[in-house]
Amino acid sequence: MKLVQATVSGVALAAGLASAAVADGPSIGVVVKIGGIPWFNAMEQGILERAEELGVSAEMIGPVSPDPALQVRAIEDLIARGVDVIGVVPNDEAALEPVLQRAREAGIVVISHEGPGLENVDWNFELASAEGFGEAHAKLLCDSVDEPGSYAVFVGSLTVPLHNAWADAGIAWLEENCSDRLTLVGDRYGVAESVDDSRATALDLIAANSDLRGFLAFGSQGPIGAGRAIEERRLTGEVHVMGPFSPGQGQSLVMDGTITGGYMWNPAEAGRVFVTLGNMLVDGAEIGDGTEIEGLGVVSPDSEGRDIITDNLLEINAETVGVLADMGL
Repeated sequence: MKLVQATVSGVALAAGLASAAVADGPSIGVVVKIGGIPWFNAMEQGILERAEELGVSAEMIGPVSPDPALQVRAIEDLIARGVDVIGVVPNDEAALEPVLQRAREAGIVVISHEGPGLENVDWNFELASAEGFGEAHAKLLCDSVDEPGSYAVFVGSLTVPLHNAWADAGIAWLEENCSDRLTLVGDRYGVAESVDDSRATALDLIAANSDLRGFLAFGSQGPIGAGRAIEERRLTGEVHVMGPFSPGQGQSLVMDGTITGGYMWNPAEAGRVFVTLGNMLVDGAEIGDGTEIEGLGVVSPDSEGRDIITDNLLEINAETVGVLADMGL
């Protein structure tokens, strides 16, 4: 995806040059955590493809850094433009609540993804449960370790809600099921939206902890950065990495055994769901138990009627990473 520097309220944003053609249907703007990384490039592709299929106008806005203030300003711009639907993948739920409230007061449909704690949304959708996702990665780490030692946890930042929920679940599972082999170093490190920050932090942790056995890296750049650090220190097979990442970006690290693997969902499918669900809600569709939503299947919303959680996980390992990469993920 080519990037262009746009300015919203004086703040630089990275946004895809491509956008769905203006159409007669509703207009949709999706604000993601950061632009220009493979995960959100794939999400943008899904947004644009589904918009073209439905004949609606849609775009993705990706800030140049994971700063919640940039997301707020991007959403303010979408409100001023009078779009029909705003989608968001939040960096900091609390920081977004006021601006999302203003969006809803303006009659705009608000949809979130990876934002289960947000209040000012019409719907939040997830392609995996937070507890199950965190526990699956924790079990993978425990099964990979041969000798007792320590492990570290990366998240996108300390304010990214779902990353921290995954970390909570993974840490709790390891404490209950693998404490005889693994102990946590520190608490968690907010570096996993940046390959460089993840690499640098991993190098520091490797140097300071001779018994380091692995990383749980939640955030698509975390496994890549940690993997590169392990390669530099020639510790492949001794220190293990697992977490969600874009298969195309991490394929070589998986194939040489540096990244053990992990689980993901298709970010392009999440992009498609933003558009599908937004279009349904603008058309007045009622979402309830048994409603079928393309990309999510037949859904059963939570009792509060705000969260849709499905199980659409893909396993990343040496056998699947090439296939997933060939799918453009």
